[in-house]
Amino acid sequence: MKCSEIFEYLEKWAPEEIAWQNDNVGLQVGSDSRDLKNIIICLDVDMNVIEQAIKKKCNLIISHHPLLFHKLRRIDIGRDKNSMVVEKLIKNNITLYSAHTNLDFAKDGVSFELAKKLKLQNIKFLTSLSSNQFKLSVFVPEKYLQAVTDAIFNSGGGEIGEYSHCSFRTKGEGTFFGSVKSKPALGKKQRDEKVEEIKLEVLVSSWNLKNVISAMLKAHPYEEPAYDIYPLVNSDVNTGAGAIGELETSMNVRNFLAYVADRLNAENFRFTKGRNVKIKKVAVCGGSGSDMLNSAIKENADAFITADVKYHTFQDASGKILLIDAGHYETEIHSLNEVEKRLKDFIGKKTNIKVFKYNGSTNPILFYNKKNKEM
Repeated sequence: MKCSEIFEYLEKWAPEEIAWQNDNVGLQVGSDSRDLKNIIICLDVDMNVIEQAIKKKCNLIISHHPLLFHKLRRIDIGRDKNSMVVEKLIKNNITLYSAHTNLDFAKDGVSFELAKKLKLQNIKFLTSLSSNQFKLSVFVPEKYLQAVTDAIFNSGGGEIGEYSHCSFRTKGEGTFFGSVKSKPALGKKQRDEKVEEIKLEVLVSSWNLKNVISAMLKAHPYEEPAYDIYPLVNSDVNTGAGAIGELETSMNVRNFLAYVADRLNAENFRFTKGRNVKIKKVAVCGGSGSDMLNSAIKENADAFITADVKYHTFQDASGKILLIDAGHYETEIHSLNEVEKRLKDFIGKKTNIKVFKYNGSTNPILFYNKKNKEM
């Protein structure tokens, strides 16, 4: 198995195209053509992660945060930390791949896993992404309909939420007059022809569009198939930011705060009081998601859990919603569980390839306790 097979599998779940436009996701260092040995997954990449990868004979590291987020202007191995990490990866023939905001925006990605960690029910995106879908309409003779639809579905077309193979079909009549150079699949050239056809309509995500069209054209019997592509502004139920769900039973604020600390293994966190004495509906966004505060309020959430919240954002939330800054690391680390599970399912038991989670912490934040003066 090659590293590229892992990348392709992950990108069907979290396509690079849904990442924030200024993000740097995908291959960071190394080669995707390497034969895969073992995999280690982590939130951040540092020397300790690489040492553990070497010890466990891993030649692929999958991180959430990109090592190379900004453009490298120089490789300064003597002074620059990232340059030293790159050098160690290259010297040990280790490939590094990162799934960052594309994993944030994917279903069952970072925010969904945070919601699951809190045991929320009826989880959905807090806000859905939009304008990343197209409608493909193609006209097909009924005899070839199955072959064309199979080609479209197998290339990723026709997916809506938890449903696949979605389409709409309308019967009609097509006409054509072929030139002397034409080679019609049905009827004869240089003659007015009428053909019973099906108008097939499917929804296609932008990142699948090229492959879907290519597969459709290959399966279509016509020399010049007629088809239309319509850009849509619909909300995409398959991609979005944040998540929202409900606790099985409501809690008072004090118990809910204790519950969050316990479930997220948070040493401490900041919060501001909301409007309700009972917490039932909870919105979350792993990592820096405070810009989604108004979305959480609009959805009538009793609480919103995220990280990296500024002072004035707490002011904006006060008296409206229980806003909790539970920490960047603490709200994102749980997403590795789903990555690990999916990779193990994909690799299966037919190979000797193993998947490990980094068993240390890459959290750069420490806590000072004034009472006992311990860190």
